[in-house]
Amino acid sequence: MKIFVAGATGAIGRPLIAQLLANGHNVVALTRSSEKAETLAQQGVESASPSELRFAIADVFDPDSIKAAILQAHPEVVIEQLTAYPKTYTRESMSAATKFNTRIRLEGGANVLAAAQAAGVRRYLRQSIAFWAVPGSGLADEETPLAFDGSPAVAADARVVTELERRLLEQPDLEGIILRYGFFYGSGTWFAPDGDVANQVRQQQFPIVGNGEGVWSWLHIEDAAIATVSAAERGNPGIYLIADNQPLKVREWLPVYARWLNAAPPPQVSVEDAIQIGGADAIYYGTQMRGVLNAKARRELNFQPRSLEWLVKSAAYANESCKEDKR
Repeated sequence: MKIFVAGATGAIGRPLIAQLLANGHNVVALTRSSEKAETLAQQGVESASPSELRFAIADVFDPDSIKAAILQAHPEVVIEQLTAYPKTYTRESMSAATKFNTRIRLEGGANVLAAAQAAGVRRYLRQSIAFWAVPGSGLADEETPLAFDGSPAVAADARVVTELERRLLEQPDLEGIILRYGFFYGSGTWFAPDGDVANQVRQQQFPIVGNGEGVWSWLHIEDAAIATVSAAERGNPGIYLIADNQPLKVREWLPVYARWLNAAPPPQVSVEDAIQIGGADAIYYGTQMRGVLNAKARRELNFQPRSLEWLVKSAAYANESCKEDKR
């Protein structure tokens, strides 16, 4: 298939394009400038022939330019991965990025969607978020409402993604697919060994809040790409939760993550102190966040996510230590 990727330079862009090419698809990757296209090529994305991978230069905030780019590409499928997250995962940087990130998703996404419809695109996939389900017992599924009454940033983002999902799923002329991803880890993410969260953990700046009951659902960036390609090829219209098989409470994953990084154990702070340090959103992520079920993706997309990297390494280390003790 010919597939147009908007958001090709984001964290998921390079592995997504590589996976599409590996599956034999022709890809047109949207970038804002020739410099961005060159960066992608230098990162090894452009390993295929020009007939398999091309670049489209257009501004998603310019309806005419994005329409021209998609009309010229004439794809069967559009995959929209538009976001503008900062390189650092802090209260300040996330707050500073919110306005532009919201704009690129709402305004830029609307322009890409309209252009896809004008070009007669058959199928449209877009990125969404798995970890904003309303707090409650058990794991959330695709039918679980989002946290509109959550902490301020969570509630605001839940409303944004709901609007984005509604816009797509209500289009009768498109096969709309929503991919709600879990927390990315792997190369180029905040949780990579050289990522910002890893640095915060090393510096004792990423604590367990309260009882650490918040449940996180994880997703390796390459598994995100694999699932996205599967959805493009055979997914049914609707929403998919894309996350690994083992949602974990903060108090379970964070100490193991610290050991994997050769860092000291994470500190623990009270809810009251966390509000002063990170605001109400820190309480949501640390104590209220709800993990998700990936049963639909496993069933319909044959999704087989890998186990969380630092848990695997920790288990392997424990086994080796046990063998040494028995010798």
